[in-house]
Amino acid sequence: MSDTRTLILMRHGKSGYPPATADHDRPLAERGDRQAALAGRWMADEGLSVDAVLCSTSTRTRQTLRRTGIDAPVTFVDDIYGGDPDDVLESIRTHAPPHAHTVLVVGHEPGMPATALTLDPSGHIDRFPTSAYAVVTVTHPWDRLGLEPDPDAHLIGVRVPREE
Repeated sequence: MSDTRTLILMRHGKSGYPPATADHDRPLAERGDRQAALAGRWMADEGLSVDAVLCSTSTRTRQTLRRTGIDAPVTFVDDIYGGDPDDVLESIRTHAPPHAHTVLVVGHEPGMPATALTLDPSGHIDRFPTSAYAVVTVTHPWDRLGLEPDPDAHLIGVRVPREE
């Protein structure tokens, strides 16, 4: 059996809606800025040490990543923007470094929660609001992820960072 790896699938922070701004270019709202920073602190508090990041090319995902404070090599991937689970999994297979133990993917809804449930069909997600992240453990190498069922894949939790 392969070593266990950790995949973090994060939805971007709450975005703003400036007039005449294309969806891809929408920035984070002030609340999204705070949520993303809190998510980064929560990940650190949970001991989730990220080795590599795959991030959608949208403005709000880039800003979300920056606000988390995560300092790991980043690859920006067009297919994560608007991507379904097949697109997200293909992006991971193509871009996640083989040596990475923990990979963070910053993307959008419904792609992020749907990918978690594709990997662990027995998992359950009630809701996946902005800045939420799912933590999934997998045993397949990144370049084989999602090509065949991983009986040891487990959605171990969904975190919804909110100020208390």
